[in-house]
Amino acid sequence: MKILLVHQNYPGQFLHLAPALAARGHEIRVLTDARNTRPAGFPRTTYTFAPDPVDAGATRLGRNYTTHSDRGVVAARAARQMRAEGYVPDVIFGHSGWGETLFLKTVWPEARLIVYAEFYYNGVGQDVGFDTEWNKAGFDQVMIAQGRAAHLGQALLHADAGLSPTEWQAGTHPPALRRMIKVIHDGVDTARMAPDPDAVVTLPDGPTLRAGDEVLTLVNRNLEPYRGYHIFMRALPAILKARPKAQVVIVGADGVSYGRAPDQGTWRNLILEEVRDRIDLSRVHFTGHVSYPVFRSLMQVTRAHAYLTYPFVLSWSMLEAMSAGALVIGSDTAPVREVIRDGENGLLVDFFDVPRWEQVLTEALAEPERFAPLQAAARRTVQERYDLHDVCLPRMIAFVEEQRPG
Repeated sequence: MKILLVHQNYPGQFLHLAPALAARGHEIRVLTDARNTRPAGFPRTTYTFAPDPVDAGATRLGRNYTTHSDRGVVAARAARQMRAEGYVPDVIFGHSGWGETLFLKTVWPEARLIVYAEFYYNGVGQDVGFDTEWNKAGFDQVMIAQGRAAHLGQALLHADAGLSPTEWQAGTHPPALRRMIKVIHDGVDTARMAPDPDAVVTLPDGPTLRAGDEVLTLVNRNLEPYRGYHIFMRALPAILKARPKAQVVIVGADGVSYGRAPDQGTWRNLILEEVRDRIDLSRVHFTGHVSYPVFRSLMQVTRAHAYLTYPFVLSWSMLEAMSAGALVIGSDTAPVREVIRDGENGLLVDFFDVPRWEQVLTEALAEPERFAPLQAAARRTVQERYDLHDVCLPRMIAFVEEQRPG
């Protein structure tokens, strides 16, 4: 088949799927944003999206839709040029999050369209209003959140099928749309993310850490409340006091991936100032972003890995940590509970319970032998349910090939 993959930041979720489909004889092409400089590995067409700033006062709740539908328009114009040059795909598979797929059926009505339905915004029961310290769910906030879902609903209504990586994320969609969605995770390369008793990682600020050392880790794309950075930092003073040899490694940049920015500065510094005078900063290492090999080594070295999230998209990094044999202590929120069973393949702690985080993380650092069976079970969980090559990729390939027209 001719398969067109659409993602403004390609490869995104198609990193492994694209070459696997090509290896089966399918012709792959890519449609992406012109600002995306990542190598595509396949013929690609780009669109240029440089919108004027949206007047929030004029567009009101439609401002999110205005931005994403405008991207959909320029993506469709690029698609129309592809059609004029003779290209007609059999299957289009695109991420719906930025509006790129909205009008592709207008250009290619004969193609089958799959949308990657990662998350559906709702005014209640998910991320909005979960953490009232930073995000109070007044009536306006509820309506704004619901308004953010307009393009996501339209994308699925115009598609032939949808795909979500987890049951919980699929379940955020309304029932009429949920019926269209298949659940297949993107997959974890468990052979690559495997335990290594000889793992070593040297941090930029000096210390060299080895498997067996007393290491506590937190990994986010950006350090922010959505991923529980504030809760983790508030637990640190007691943990560092109880464990004087522990080293803490915090991976993540100072931007904002989700939610709002603080009124001033960065979330990292705002929360750090709360605890600065109660922690030994010589044992707390902020790395910013790290390369994938360094991340892997950290997950092989860590004695306890904290993962916190609002009821929101589940991070790949949590599953990769489990695959690498890390003991994951996760927030007791719905997306985490889908994977971690407390006391069986990890530990769960109420997101907001700072004293409990202090206790559980301290125990994990102090008694590694006690929790070793959970680490082995965590790896088995990922191998059995989320392995890239044996589980997820074969299912993903079959799902795409089932969409063959006619």
